[in-house]
Amino acid sequence: MEYYSEKKFFSIVGGVSTWYTLLIIIIFVGLGTYRKGFLFFQKNKKLSFLRLEFRLLFFYFISTKGAFLKRAIISDIHSNLEALEAVLQDIDAQNIGEIYCLGDLVGYGPNPIEVTDLIMQRVKKCLLGNHDQAALFDPEGFNVSAEQAIYWTREQLESSNDAKAAQRWEFFGELPRQCREDDFLFVHGSPRNPLNEYVFQEDIYDAKKMERLFTIVPKYCFQGHTHVPGVFTEAGEFLVPHEIDHVYTLGAGKVMVNIGSVGQPRDRDPRACYVILEGNTVTFRRIEYDFEKTNAKIEAIFDLDNYLGIRLRSGR
Repeated sequence: MEYYSEKKFFSIVGGVSTWYTLLIIIIFVGLGTYRKGFLFFQKNKKLSFLRLEFRLLFFYFISTKGAFLKRAIISDIHSNLEALEAVLQDIDAQNIGEIYCLGDLVGYGPNPIEVTDLIMQRVKKCLLGNHDQAALFDPEGFNVSAEQAIYWTREQLESSNDAKAAQRWEFFGELPRQCREDDFLFVHGSPRNPLNEYVFQEDIYDAKKMERLFTIVPKYCFQGHTHVPGVFTEAGEFLVPHEIDHVYTLGAGKVMVNIGSVGQPRDRDPRACYVILEGNTVTFRRIEYDFEKTNAKIEAIFDLDNYLGIRLRSGR
């Protein structure tokens, strides 16, 4: 699932905070200057410069595991290739080091194979969504159009006879339902039911439900599933991105962050949505894409309900 290339290497390097980079350079230059013989600068200036470069690169590698890393979190692509490509282009422009995906690669949309291949290539960690599971097994609790789309999706995956056909099934079969990293929990649905449970905006009025969910949250939880971005606080608030200038700072209190949907937004904004996590700062990104092209593809496929394309125009 890991994808490393020259392009990604430099994006990782670029993802480290500028201020930390300057501080690191000052420290290493200081060490090289005041520790006699450490850089061999008196004998060979070229060699000393290379030594400095190697030590800086070493620090970059070890720091990518820490809080300095700039990470993109995406979810609910739903076979929408145009939306995914636009989001990946924006991610590349933001110099982001890692991409996490919270599931639902397939379902609803017209390009399950192309989307799966891109996720396999670009994403570092990917979780299982309920539509992904339905493609593997049988859909449960789906409406008619969603169920029909899943059966069509499975048919596309099964009928594919290219070199990656078996690899795709293996990829889906190995996806975990959740990921825990220190204070961070990543799920598709909710902390209580990582695959299927919805946490809607109106759930802030269900104190019992929210209390149980936050009991499970280590400190910060990132989730998708509802396709509606926002921040749930332990104090019983739901913060809509445009009301907080699309930026939220993680603090001492527990929160659940819904990162929205790449391929089928439902907050009346048709633009693709994803989140950037850098240190303790969460930034919601909205990206325009050619949803009319996606809609035309859906209309051309008999087994996909036309409404699945029409709804993309209004983000519903």
